Amino acid sequence: MRRPAKRSSSKLSADSQHLVTFAQAIAQASSRLEERAWLQPLDALLNKLLRTGHQGLIDAALDHLFKADLDAYDVLIEAVEAGSEATSLEHEGQDYDVQLLVLPVLAWTRFAIASGPIASEMLSAIGAHLHAHVLAKDARLALAPALFSIEQLPRMHADVFALTRQMGQTALKTGPVQLRGEQPPTAAFLADTRYVIAAVVVPAGGALFHWQESEQQSHFSANKAAAFEAWKQQATPLFTRLLPGCSVELLLPQAYFFGCREADKRIRPASIRAADYFLTQTLDISSADLHASIGGFSEDINGQIDEYRIGFSIGGDPTVVYGTVWPLYEQESGEDLPMMIPGGAGLLEGLPASPLQQILTVLRECGIVHIKHHAERFTMEFCDDCGAPLFPDREGELVHAEMPEDTPPPVEHFH
Repeated sequence: MRRPAKRSSSKLSADSQHLVTFAQAIAQASSRLEERAWLQPLDALLNKLLRTGHQGLIDAALDHLFKADLDAYDVLIEAVEAGSEATSLEHEGQDYDVQLLVLPVLAWTRFAIASGPIASEMLSAIGAHLHAHVLAKDARLALAPALFSIEQLPRMHADVFALTRQMGQTALKTGPVQLRGEQPPTAAFLADTRYVIAAVVVPAGGALFHWQESEQQSHFSANKAAAFEAWKQQATPLFTRLLPGCSVELLLPQAYFFGCREADKRIRPASIRAADYFLTQTLDISSADLHASIGGFSEDINGQIDEYRIGFSIGGDPTVVYGTVWPLYEQESGEDLPMMIPGGAGLLEGLPASPLQQILTVLRECGIVHIKHHAERFTMEFCDDCGAPLFPDREGELVHAEMPEDTPPPVEHFH
């Protein structure tokens, strides 16, 4: 769901080359009819590769286009995601459409953010609210009985496709979803996302969501907003019980990849606010005592910025005590701003806020006024011992974030 790594490519296989050709043809199509004509063989080939688990052939085509033709890359990644998170099934002589969804939750805390199994009665309550407020009346539903962190979600498109089919078949047969294998442990963060995975099954061509139904279409925007408000109001108490000790914010249930991306973006400001709260409460200081050092980081020192890292220090001591990462997604890009940023400086008016401007806004809203942005581009460096990211200090050196030795012991260690 992040932008792909820039790997060196070798000669493409026949299937990978076909994917490249179809995607380029769609990107260059001059009419919707021509586009549809190319989409048919592209979707058919993707379906074959996803069914047979040939993820490597898909990745090779994506990597090639990412370097050679970004317009065609956008076409192909959209087709791959759509083909893996949705499918068609036949059941008792009728055709059905299946869409994999996520129910995203933003959570922040001074302690640990839970994940793992969801009790059957809690899962039933979540499903009841989905049917009542979000899904179309003819929709069937299957819910995976677990609360997932982003690390625990299927990442490979072939794995997502297999899960879509499995959960779609379960929804048609109205049985429980059986999870396969143990989930990897979650990383400990002050703010993080959690997800419930759902599969929605409807008669072929039917509406998935309440606001799509014919009687709702003329006011779909207002009906969608009302459904979201009802979902938040009714389901938030359930997720508060699933995530004890956490503040939570529910997002609208969305298609699998889109929902994950939206949650990834929305958790970023919460991560800064959680860091501010954690440091001020744990160290008994005010936000005005904090210094934030911001650096842009790239996998390739001469390439685009892939993420910003923010190192926090206190008062006259330049030691970085905590750090947080603001990753960039899709078409987001870093920008250069003056190295020293006065606390009262305003943002450029009339333009969409860049990622760096968003970071500055959140820091200032927290009451942090000592902010330094390093114009230097940094490489993505990590601790050799524990793998934690290294953060810029006030002088632009990359260091490991270390809380003061006399800090009261937390419930868990956070990087």
